[in-house]
Amino acid sequence: MATSMLHLNKNDSLNAWELSAIEARYFPGEPAPANDPQNYKYINGFVDVGDLPCRVATWKEVANRVVELKTDWRIDSLYLPGANRRVEFSGFQHRPTRLSRWCRTYIAAPADRYYSFRLFTRGGVHIWVDGALAARFEPFTRNETQQSVVHLPIKAAGSEVIVFTEEMAERDVNWFFELVLLDPVELTVSLPGASAASGLVAALKALSAQVRPVGDVVDSEGVLTLEFDDAADIDVIIRARVTSTSHTHAVLLDRTLTLPAGATELPICRGSDLPDGYHTVVLTFSADDASVDRVIGCAILHDTKPRVLEGDLIARKRQALEYAAQFGEMRMGTALALLAIGRSDDPRIRPILEETLRAIEERRDCADFIAVPLLWAYKRYFTDFADDLRLRTERALLDFRYWVDEPGNDAMWFWSENHALCFHVSQLLAGQLWPGETFTASGRTGREQAGLALERLGLWLDAVAEDGLAEWNSAAYYPIDFIGLLALVEFAPEPLAQRATALCDRIFTMLALHTLAGVPAGSMGRAYDKELRAGPLTELAPFAAIAFGKGWFNTGVAALPMLAAGRYEPPKGLTALAFPPEGQVVEARYRQGYGPAALLSLHKNAHVQLSTNSGAKPGAYGHQQHVLDIRFASHPMARSWINHPGEDDPWGHQRPSYWAGNGSLPRVGQHGPAALLLFHLAGARLGFTHVYAATSGIEHHLSEDTLILRSGGAMMAYKATGPIEPAMAGPGAGIEYRNHGLVQGWAAIVSHSNDLEAFAAEIAASELVLDPDGARLSLRQPDGKAMILDWAEGLRVDGERLAVTDLSAVPEIAVSP
Repeated sequence: MATSMLHLNKNDSLNAWELSAIEARYFPGEPAPANDPQNYKYINGFVDVGDLPCRVATWKEVANRVVELKTDWRIDSLYLPGANRRVEFSGFQHRPTRLSRWCRTYIAAPADRYYSFRLFTRGGVHIWVDGALAARFEPFTRNETQQSVVHLPIKAAGSEVIVFTEEMAERDVNWFFELVLLDPVELTVSLPGASAASGLVAALKALSAQVRPVGDVVDSEGVLTLEFDDAADIDVIIRARVTSTSHTHAVLLDRTLTLPAGATELPICRGSDLPDGYHTVVLTFSADDASVDRVIGCAILHDTKPRVLEGDLIARKRQALEYAAQFGEMRMGTALALLAIGRSDDPRIRPILEETLRAIEERRDCADFIAVPLLWAYKRYFTDFADDLRLRTERALLDFRYWVDEPGNDAMWFWSENHALCFHVSQLLAGQLWPGETFTASGRTGREQAGLALERLGLWLDAVAEDGLAEWNSAAYYPIDFIGLLALVEFAPEPLAQRATALCDRIFTMLALHTLAGVPAGSMGRAYDKELRAGPLTELAPFAAIAFGKGWFNTGVAALPMLAAGRYEPPKGLTALAFPPEGQVVEARYRQGYGPAALLSLHKNAHVQLSTNSGAKPGAYGHQQHVLDIRFASHPMARSWINHPGEDDPWGHQRPSYWAGNGSLPRVGQHGPAALLLFHLAGARLGFTHVYAATSGIEHHLSEDTLILRSGGAMMAYKATGPIEPAMAGPGAGIEYRNHGLVQGWAAIVSHSNDLEAFAAEIAASELVLDPDGARLSLRQPDGKAMILDWAEGLRVDGERLAVTDLSAVPEIAVSP
């Protein structure tokens, strides 16, 4: 973009705007029961649960209203071309919130006439041109993109275009609009109202699009450093606010520094200045009166060597409990840990309990996750509660909404696998505590609440016993499952407690299978960037450390103190699966999720692990499904995978995002140490797939259509049906490798040797062939079996189709020799 002007051609998106501040207002609507469409058949992705009260109220309000054009708003910021073609303001609101924002730009055309744009939006949009309303499009459908064609009267001398964009936020809100030019002309876009700052903003925007931390992780001796491809021509002020990625969003560091003209790196702080974690870094780039915001992530891991936990399971639990009490975040789990070790006088307990109760009283989304540990703490340690907090706890839990049949006007999410469990467990524990009291939302007694909860928990456990978990292997959601399951083990009547124990046993078995060198990894039903980039920093990693005796603790306390303070004990003998001895190969196959959603294959030795899901529906939208994963043992961040990006922005947080999930799912097949992926991308937003390959502990060797990764005692190769192009700039520099094409394929092949020359020769001699019609992808290795992946039928090995119908939800495990 030139100083204040950009040219818009056919199929370009209009993304240069002056922006007002966002207006946000609490908008709950009238309380009402909600729908429960799942019937305990869980899927990954957004579920249409009907219209919540806030959305009903929104439609009622907008039906006959007239929105008056406003032109006197102050320019809060500029939106200029960058990583995202949409004009996007997505985020998360724990309560129902109406959001709105004014946007303005100026367009000049070759001639005075109407020009056509395709309008995409989630929310509602009004468009004025030169003061006259030109378009109104208000679908307000939740988490579903809608589109229309609008015709805007643009003048050759230039026209002022103002957009009023709105959305009804119900927790995760994907709020954006996009105007794509349909006519074969060139329009000129400018921002004269901000011309003094727009040139600087464009320069700052370029810097913000490039920014990334140096390296995959910063240890206690390292320095968190920002890196850029191009040096700025002027000094740039950068404010860096580092916040926790947990629900607390605690500010961990706030510094304002100067990136000198000509510099391409800026040190922010030492690794020891921050706690362990995969943190959010909120950056504000400023020069004179211009500023640009950017949000990225960074991993801090003080010690990259795993902790060896001495002693038996009881001793390891005690170590974890004391660690959580000392270092845990300001969440309910830390209060539970403090109470469990006898430190009821710790001054942190009161503010934690007050914030926990506030979230429950306001019925914020995810209140169910903290209601369970609060109930645990109250049942065990209520005499340690201050009188006012004890009374407030009782009132908050008696007034809470425990399921969708109870009227409410909140934005709590009831319908996913993990939320349903935690709501039912909360209902059971609260009903047990106050059997004769009336629960105000439902009008039932506690005894009736507990009886309903037992029925619902039976249905939940029936479904998971038959189908497995829709959020298989998820380092984000296994700990949430443990919130509910460990409370059932501790407090539920038999045989429900026995059933919960059996499911915990199965989860720990799957955890052992997919943990390598102390880091949980593998294909996941739901993943975010954190779970993929920073395995030892997820809350699942300390579960593995306690169970298997080696790994990492961290500040996450959503569920871990319940394992550490509770009676549950993982099955004995799993350590051999988590840490296979030298020379041994562990393989597993099983299904998970309703449908089934996942047909999982694992190939693992002491140095490397390959895990895939061949049950993903090819061509479908891959919400957060992680279908192929490579994990090396040489370094806790040594990780690699392939996906089709679900959004434009490498640092975005959509579902799917750039790295987590898939915009379009591939057909996948794995046999032993080799896997094939076949992508059909016709109609997809982005016409490429890509490899993420960490640099910590991994050597990268690229040659045309082959990328070999060598790490410690293992190697693997990616071979593509087209040239593999490394990202040379931006957030993907050094870690991203792309393959372009609407129909394309990849092979991922694990080697059990460390002879790079021999392995490279073997891969060069292998043939990866994509049929002209894109229906089949074939791999033939010099000494291996022929693998053919059919888009419609799946994988055949030497002509024989691999059986999948006989797979059980219980892993079928083979160990050799």
